[in-house]
Amino acid sequence: MIDQIIAYNSAFVESKGYEKYLTSKYPDKKLAVLSCMDTRLTELLPAALGLRNGDAKIIKNAGGLVISPFDSAMRSLIVAIYELGVEEIMVVAHSHCGACHMSFDHFRHQMLARGVKEETLSTIQLCGIDLHHWLEGFRDTPESVRRTVETVRTHPLVPKDVSIRGFIIDSETGRLEEIE
Repeated sequence: MIDQIIAYNSAFVESKGYEKYLTSKYPDKKLAVLSCMDTRLTELLPAALGLRNGDAKIIKNAGGLVISPFDSAMRSLIVAIYELGVEEIMVVAHSHCGACHMSFDHFRHQMLARGVKEETLSTIQLCGIDLHHWLEGFRDTPESVRRTVETVRTHPLVPKDVSIRGFIIDSETGRLEEIE
């Protein structure tokens, strides 16, 4: 698959397919969107939000979560605020999210079946990484959005003038529901 992508990329560059996507690194709408990496949202999310290339910084991860105040999603939001001029943040979870049922216990069995050693998992835990927390999903999507919004809103490095709001997008229709 990667070789096919590389071949496509060569043709894309040769035909100057990139020209319609040229923009600056600064989001025109001064907006960042934290959302899930779900494939159903690849095109649906920006289309449903009316976003075009260059309008917003879109940050994606499993579940659209900030799992700790100093994880990579939070780091990206801080950079977006201070380096790229973001003034508003949307946290957008979605319906039927696979992260809704994630757990380390589920992954643990799969990891062991694919050759990860039990002693490797134990060593990681002994080094202070709580794999149960790190690979935990959520059970309640609205509550998950509220927690992530609150984590961002109360972060000591996020200025109080940045607007942070939470939503759930229907992964079929694109309809947004604001979570208060």
